[in-house]
Amino acid sequence: MPSEFSEGYLTNPRTLQFWASALVVLPVFLQAPWVHFHPISACLFTFVLLGCGFILSRFGGEKWARAASLLVGVSGSWLGGCLFWGWLREYPVMHLPVEAIALPLAFVGLETRWRIGASFYLSCLLGAAFTDLMMLFTGVMHSWPDVVKASLLDAPQLLHETAEQLFKPQSILLLLIAGVVIVLIANLMKERALIHLPSGSAWLVASAALMTTLWVDGLFFLTALIHPTFSGLI
Repeated sequence: MPSEFSEGYLTNPRTLQFWASALVVLPVFLQAPWVHFHPISACLFTFVLLGCGFILSRFGGEKWARAASLLVGVSGSWLGGCLFWGWLREYPVMHLPVEAIALPLAFVGLETRWRIGASFYLSCLLGAAFTDLMMLFTGVMHSWPDVVKASLLDAPQLLHETAEQLFKPQSILLLLIAGVVIVLIANLMKERALIHLPSGSAWLVASAALMTTLWVDGLFFLTALIHPTFSGLI
């Protein structure tokens, strides 16, 4: 195992994978309802995440450097999610461009001490791109604006109709292909992490974030199968 993975709990491979995965799941349970009811405060929380990252980096020493970088990366994903779901949720074509708001900074960050956060952000963005493409190819994106704008009485029926599009044979085939591609990419990232490279931790975080995105989308798919009104389509 590379030496950069043997410096203690905060740099342990399992620890990095755990926190990267947890910080992908967090928006599903915290950000989504928060931004729905109070988008401004949710959006401002971006600066709390960013501030915590910079404070840890400045005063936490090397021990906290990876955690600090990860928080900075999370802040970029959090900001994009808040902007889209808070004000632009009726326009699915804007989802990926808004989520990519920190893309230039992330590319620059790959060559700096913030590469773990940059890798997390870019991996989450890649996962969002896969999700949006599948929504487009399966026809779900076409129904998205109507579902978002529907009243409480109309939403269940629209969700049922939208979920049915996911269970057509061609949709299932496309979803399976996308899932296999994501797994292959994530495994390649993990393999890069396990060789002696300076960016090993960053690859490990990227792999965990991408795989967690797949698991979350898979959970939504299964939920849509069982009960479309709880599927997360809104």
